[in-house]
Amino acid sequence: MSRGFRSLLIAFGLAVSLALPRTALAEPPMWVVKDRDSQIVLFGSVHLLPPGLKWEPPALRRAIAHADDIWFELPMDAATEADTTKLAAQLGVLPPDQSLFRLLPPADAARLARVAQVYDLSPGLLDRLKPWLAEVALGDASYKKAGADMAFGPEHVIAAQAPPSAERRAFETPAEQLDIFNDTALPDQVASLDETLKELEEEPDEYDQLLRAWMNGDVAKLDREALQPLRKVSPDLYRRLVIDRNARWIKILRARLAGKGRTVVVVGVGHLVGPGGLPARLRALGYSVQGP
Repeated sequence: MSRGFRSLLIAFGLAVSLALPRTALAEPPMWVVKDRDSQIVLFGSVHLLPPGLKWEPPALRRAIAHADDIWFELPMDAATEADTTKLAAQLGVLPPDQSLFRLLPPADAARLARVAQVYDLSPGLLDRLKPWLAEVALGDASYKKAGADMAFGPEHVIAAQAPPSAERRAFETPAEQLDIFNDTALPDQVASLDETLKELEEEPDEYDQLLRAWMNGDVAKLDREALQPLRKVSPDLYRRLVIDRNARWIKILRARLAGKGRTVVVVGVGHLVGPGGLPARLRALGYSVQGP
């Protein structure tokens, strides 16, 4: 989940993040959903993390060890990563007669040039990208500059440590996820890119603040800092990225609860917090949900 098209957290403040102070019982947010003969553990992920961060709750490790199936947003394999990269390159490039810098208001175009220089990105390359893919490229560059990477994120760690007997499942395909981005109206793409550019230039400690909230299980702050800006900047984009996807995923979870067994779900934490999050939806449907 993200404030715009990037992952939820912007990777700044790495040196501080590696030594985050934590209260004795604080840990990233996790929920347990139960009915008579099945259990679903919902874990909210920050997709990219710095190396060496001790984030795994013991209860999550136990749930993974006994899971019958584990669900991710996308399949966790090399083919999916390759497909995502290929599709993004196909979908995210502007027509030859268009320019990203000309699509933006002058002040935003100037900010884009400054931010590109800070993160060693070619302005000529960015100029060929649609706003949503330019935003992804900027996010990736900020992560790399700080040392955070998908390889250290919960999805990759959990996929690697899960027992062979646990079936790996996914809510979406790369095409379905990228279509959400690519089909978003151009004004919403530009508004999201503008928000990201402001954050990258004006809020250098945001990653550290949000990572602290995640590590401490502060779901109210995660909702306030990560989701509310997107609701304000682009309500339609928020609906497409969060609300509509949660509605689709709830149908899958209800079908899983209608069966039996033990399931672990690992998705962006933005899909789990707030009144539209998966735990709140499941509570409203009458399921037993333990957690924040």
